[in-house]
Amino acid sequence: MTLRTDILRTPEARFDDLPGFPYPPRYVEVEGLRIACVDAGPRDAPVVLLMHGEPTWSYLYRKMIPVLVDAGLRAVAPDLVGFGRSDKPVRAEAYSYASQVRWMSAWLEAEDLRGVTLFCQDWGSLIGLRMAAEAPERFDRIVLANGGLPTGAQPMPRAFALWRAFARWSPWFPIGRIVAAGCVRGLGARERAAYDAPFPSARHRVGARLMPGFVPNTPDDPERAANERAWSVFRAWDKPFLTLFSSGDPITRGGERLWQAQVPGARGRPHRRIRGAGHFLQEDAGEEVAREIVAFVRASAGAGGPIVSGG
Repeated sequence: MTLRTDILRTPEARFDDLPGFPYPPRYVEVEGLRIACVDAGPRDAPVVLLMHGEPTWSYLYRKMIPVLVDAGLRAVAPDLVGFGRSDKPVRAEAYSYASQVRWMSAWLEAEDLRGVTLFCQDWGSLIGLRMAAEAPERFDRIVLANGGLPTGAQPMPRAFALWRAFARWSPWFPIGRIVAAGCVRGLGARERAAYDAPFPSARHRVGARLMPGFVPNTPDDPERAANERAWSVFRAWDKPFLTLFSSGDPITRGGERLWQAQVPGARGRPHRRIRGAGHFLQEDAGEEVAREIVAFVRASAGAGGPIVSGG
């Protein structure tokens, strides 16, 4: 395809020598946009769909992918439009909550993923939970971590209000440092550089700047009705549903209780509070979180041994 002038594509050289991330991208075109994903593990193995949030990309899952693959699972981690190795529209009006759901739902259909275990965090949950609610036949189970599905009916924590204001108004938007600030253990210089890699200019960061402003936080938000429809699906969701929230996330801490109380499939599950982890628990406790997913898939599939032969 010929790249339009209103779409940017991060040069491949920016992704050379990423620490701990040897995975080549695979691409699917949706609405004239190239969406990247990492696809690791046997093609015929049960799929774990790893949805990243703001302002990260699939690099966030580098500690979890090996654990999942070693357990016999297939780990699929897409980059949202505007992030990672996916295309980045330049015009602000191209982005919205609805457009991200539409793009990623079309990507899911193009990939024809089924029997999916969804793992979602941050914006990955706002988008991923909508994807699951709109195509529940593709999903076997859900693991929700440090995220949710706000409708604007409940007040947001002050930490989120500060983050939203920073994303909108700050002249400085250092993505690697922002991610590091959301981790209890911090990040080294090379890891911070890897989070900066997709965004070589301010024009590449348009989507990352805008996303905090799309979180529904008032009753008249344009996505309130769609999220309420999704909630109606989850209030009847009897498939396995697990929460893994961090003890050290000032934005989402305690949000798991709503899901545990209202989702039928969450009742009686081994929900965990991940200790010593911040907002980006994939960084602080990635291996631990991945092991919890493996155990959950095995238990809810009714099997205590390998998930697939040789897994």
